[in-house]
Amino acid sequence: MFPPVLTAASVYGRRVDNVATVPRDNAFAAMSDVVLAIAGELRLDAVLDRLVHAARELVDARYAALGIPDEDGTEFDQFLHAGMSDDLVAQLGPLPRTHGMLGAMLSDPRPFRTDDITTDPRFRGWWPDAHPRMRSFLGVPIVAKGDIIGAFYLTEKEGAPTFDDADEKVITVLAAHAAIAIENARLFEASRELSVIEERNRLARELHDAMTQNLFSLSLTAEAAAGLVRTDPGRAEAEIDRVRQLARETQAELRSLVFELRPPRLEADGLVATVGKDLDVLGRAHGLKADLHVHGTLELASTVEMELYRIVQEALNNAVRHARAESITVGVDADDGVVKITVRDDGVGFDPAARAIRERRLGLTSMRERAESLGGKFTVETAPRAGTTVRVEVPSG
Repeated sequence: MFPPVLTAASVYGRRVDNVATVPRDNAFAAMSDVVLAIAGELRLDAVLDRLVHAARELVDARYAALGIPDEDGTEFDQFLHAGMSDDLVAQLGPLPRTHGMLGAMLSDPRPFRTDDITTDPRFRGWWPDAHPRMRSFLGVPIVAKGDIIGAFYLTEKEGAPTFDDADEKVITVLAAHAAIAIENARLFEASRELSVIEERNRLARELHDAMTQNLFSLSLTAEAAAGLVRTDPGRAEAEIDRVRQLARETQAELRSLVFELRPPRLEADGLVATVGKDLDVLGRAHGLKADLHVHGTLELASTVEMELYRIVQEALNNAVRHARAESITVGVDADDGVVKITVRDDGVGFDPAARAIRERRLGLTSMRERAESLGGKFTVETAPRAGTTVRVEVPSG
């Protein structure tokens, strides 16, 4: 028989001391640490990994798994293990299907536990030959807005023949937090995908506009040179020089756009190294002097790092495409929990109030919004023929 439903509402709708009557004070202290940890994660894979390991540790299970079904519910989109070696997981083969006991946890919102899973009629020997033999079992669905979006599977209680009421309550509370964390991570990834699509559409328009104009000029100039080869060789040579110049400009434009399209390797290289590589690319592509100065050691949360990189990338893009700068300097200063970044160019500058800089003003607005979303400050100093300095200051945590 299934025990009564224990949903997030039924847990949090009671007094806190009612929940604290579970004889697992240390488990709920650990739960607090887990909740804080997953609250700081925005990537879905990282959230799921933390959750499956936390579930195993909270109830002393030898093995744990967390399954997320696909849209049809017939396959698992993700199935994470804890307690098994990588070699053993590889021997198990592809992701299991949502059948038997695995599927049962995705069709009924109530937790289920047993001291011997092999005696349950839904078991039907659903694991591969290499799978460890298991007896005690605790399954808890993850429910969000009335829909089951995943489930915890815990087996082989350490030091006891079966999981108990306290174990079930702990994992049920974890499942309630997991539902929120998974939904938040999905929303974050959806927003990132939308941003990527919007950025690609913008770059596609810029690529179309820039290349169409440059290639049209190249075509006309080449035709003019061809018509002058016999009648006026001197002018033909001048037109051919113009073709060479246009080709170089087109090549530089393409390199600049590729620089913007290239995915940043922030996770692997970090902000400083990534910006350094971008400056090297820009310097070679546009024949300008590009320097990076760093003071202090950066220790940034991944979300802070990404937002700062986007600000720097937009500032560099403005310097190259609009300012016609000959030199760019990026300064990074980390001190006392604060990161200050300065992007300075010696370009033509601009009047921030002028109507002709609508595109650049949109970029400035984007940079300011990113800085303010991190609890920071953003300023721009510029004037016609006086260069531009972009400054951003944000907390590092």
